[in-house]
Amino acid sequence: MSDQKINESIVTDEIREHMKENRIDHMTYLPDMEIIDSDIQDRVLSAMHAYDPESYTAADVRRALDHERISVEDFKALLSPAAQPFLEEIAAKARAEKQRYFGNSIYMMTPLYISNYCENYCIYCGFNCHNKIDRAKLDEESIERELKAIAKTGLEEILILTGESRKMSDVEYIGNAVKLARKYFRVIGLEIYPVNTEEYRYLHECGADYVTVFQETYNSAKYETLHLAGHKRIFPYRLNAQERALRGGMRGVTFAALLGLDDFRKDAFATGIHGYYLQQKYPAAEIGFSCPRLRPIINNDKINPMDVHETQLLQVVCAYRLLLPSAQIIVSSRECERVRNNLMNICATKVSAGVDTGIGRHSQENIQEEKQGDEQFEIDDRRDYREMYDAIEKMGLQPVMSDYIYV
Repeated sequence: MSDQKINESIVTDEIREHMKENRIDHMTYLPDMEIIDSDIQDRVLSAMHAYDPESYTAADVRRALDHERISVEDFKALLSPAAQPFLEEIAAKARAEKQRYFGNSIYMMTPLYISNYCENYCIYCGFNCHNKIDRAKLDEESIERELKAIAKTGLEEILILTGESRKMSDVEYIGNAVKLARKYFRVIGLEIYPVNTEEYRYLHECGADYVTVFQETYNSAKYETLHLAGHKRIFPYRLNAQERALRGGMRGVTFAALLGLDDFRKDAFATGIHGYYLQQKYPAAEIGFSCPRLRPIINNDKINPMDVHETQLLQVVCAYRLLLPSAQIIVSSRECERVRNNLMNICATKVSAGVDTGIGRHSQENIQEEKQGDEQFEIDDRRDYREMYDAIEKMGLQPVMSDYIYV
C-alpha cells in the first residue's frame, strides 16, 4: 500500500471566495473531454423538465397498472405522489416482472475501493478534496491481496472503485487493477471518474465488463451548486459517460441519481428515462439501476437520507423494474438489513455483501499495515458474504455468484 496519507485542512472562507471567483462553467467541456455526437442528453433533460409529478391522478396510476407493459407516460404516473396509495399493487406487479425475467435469483457482489484520493469538491461526499480524511492508494501487491481475500469468500463479481483523481489513479493504474481482478473474478465492474471512449475501450480490453456512473442529480442548476470544483463539475461530460462506455465496448452500464440531493421524483424519472433511451439506442447493452439515498459522511453527519422515505424508495425501485423489466437493480449497503431484504423480495436483483468503503480493509495483511484510508460514507448493512447468502436463502430466493461463462 502507498504510504501517502494526507489530513487535509478545513476549507477557509478565503479559499471558498477564491474558488467562487475562478469557478469554471459547469456546462462547458474542458479541453481533455471528448464530445460525442448524441442527442441522448437533450432528450433526457427535455423529458425531465416537462415532467410534473403533481399533474398525475389516481386514474392515471390505475391506467398504468392495467397495462401489461408500461409506457413512459405510465412510468411518470407510477413515480407521482398519486401512486403512493397504490404502492401494494405496484409492488405486486414489479415482483411479478422480476420473477418473469430473473426468477428467484439474487446476484451477489462486493465493492473494492483501491484509492480515495479525489480532485473534486462535492459538498455531500466524504472523499471530496477539501475533507479532512486519511488518504490512501493501494499498490498492485495490496490490490492483489484484497482480491484474493474477497475471492476466498466465494464471490465472483467485484466492483472496483477509486476516488476521482486522474493524477493519483490514472487509467493505466485502474487497468492494471482490472487485469489482476480478472485472475480471480468472472464479472468486473468499474465505478471511477468518467473517461473518454478510447479509455473505456482500453479498460474493457483489460477485462472490465460494465461501468457505473452516478449522475447525482439531473437538475443542472442544482448540480452546479453541489459540485464546486474539479472535473466532476462538468455536468454534460458526466451525463454522457454511459454512452461513451458502450461505444468503448462495455457490455453494460448502470445509472443512478443520489436520491435526496434534489426533487427525488424528477431525478428518478430522469435516471429511468436515461437508461430507457440508451437501451433503445443500444439494444444489446445490459442496463442497470442503482437506487442510493444520501448517507452520513465523515466530517458531516448532518447529511442523511431522511428526505426520501422507505415507501418512496420502494416506489422508485418498483417503477424502474416496470419500465425496464430486464434491468439489474442494485441495492447497496447504504440501506439497512430490513430495507434491503424487502427490496430483494419485491424487485431488486443484485446486492453487495461484506462491504467496506475504506481503502485496504478486506485483507488482514493490509489492515495490519495501518495505512488504510477513510471511508466514503457510512454503510448500514454490514452483513458479510456468508450472512447475506444465508439471508437470501431464508427468503426463498437463490443466491447467484455469476451467470457468465467465458470461452
